[in-house]
Amino acid sequence: MLDGTNVALGLSGSIAAVKTVELAHELRRQGASVRGVMTESARGIIHPWAVEFATGHAPITELTGAVEHVDLCGRDGWADVLLIAPATANTVGKIAAAVDDTPVTTCATTALGADVPVVVAPAMHEPMYDHPGVLDAIDRVESWGVDFVDPRIEEGKAKIAAEDTIVTATARAATPSPLADRHVVVTSGATTESIDPIRTLSNRASGRTGRAIARACYVRGADVTLVHDGPGVHHADVRSVESVAEMLAAAERVVGGDAGAHGPADALISAAAIGDFTVETAAEKLRSGESLTLELEPTPKLLDRVRATAPDLPMVGFKAETEGDDDAMVSRARSLLKRVDLDLVVANDASVMSDDRTRTLLVRDESVVSYEGSKTGLGARVADGLVEVLD
Repeated sequence: MLDGTNVALGLSGSIAAVKTVELAHELRRQGASVRGVMTESARGIIHPWAVEFATGHAPITELTGAVEHVDLCGRDGWADVLLIAPATANTVGKIAAAVDDTPVTTCATTALGADVPVVVAPAMHEPMYDHPGVLDAIDRVESWGVDFVDPRIEEGKAKIAAEDTIVTATARAATPSPLADRHVVVTSGATTESIDPIRTLSNRASGRTGRAIARACYVRGADVTLVHDGPGVHHADVRSVESVAEMLAAAERVVGGDAGAHGPADALISAAAIGDFTVETAAEKLRSGESLTLELEPTPKLLDRVRATAPDLPMVGFKAETEGDDDAMVSRARSLLKRVDLDLVVANDASVMSDDRTRTLLVRDESVVSYEGSKTGLGARVADGLVEVLD
């Protein structure tokens, strides 16, 4: 997600600086190179050696005649993005006023003047975050194009956002935005049909692929709506569903622009493992210890339903198969591609469902591209494929 990206990581004097070691590690796991910049207050909370260990580079702790801030964040500087995490109320206020009395605020002023993207992750006590002057400073800095990563309000504190949230925001700031101003709807995960108030009929899909696709589209600038049976995510407007009927209804609504802030969809990626059958739900718990026959009814196809109401909408479908035979997977994918007039079908090997890694074939009218690797990597491939479709 951050392959080849140089991240300047600024630390100010919040206790949240103790989380910086793991944040730097996660940035590097995602492919970034990281160099630290520290205020004097930050050095009172976390030792520069810890930052050096986490980043692989000795941090900048003072500015000298070597003009480290220009070397790092100037027009021809090393950094592709400046991430300030954590950012105190003091640091945010200084950035808003162009006060350059720490290495971090001087790097921020330099980056803003050089059009280097800046991401800020505040952390402070909640009353400080609610101070009118702090809120005004945030609004002012945001008006300059700085991306703020909202803190988690817990226990009377505006705690620094989760590492995943900060890393995703950093990737979005540092990545070209070919999907900017596009509304992409993604369906993800399994559906669940109730047999009785306790028992359900479902499948093994984890939703990791769909969430990875939603994240990759967001990183490329899209407004994303995620329709799934899962928790909220910071990078998407989530529509929570459980059954096939709920997923179909939600997908049709958001594609049409109802009940959403982003307007009608510009594209649909249907990565959900939507159940093929439903069952009439018993009002009471079915007694155990007895033979039971369930009458399964076929469910409508989401892609067919959406295509009927949006004949020109670019759409990407998924087709899971169990044979593991590439020719059979391609054949069935092409059949789906033609029947629903899709732009791309991802044929995936169902034997790796719920695993961290996946094996797929990306099938178009005239081409087949194989992919084997992480679901994060597949999300990037599908998002890039959508960019090609929408160009």
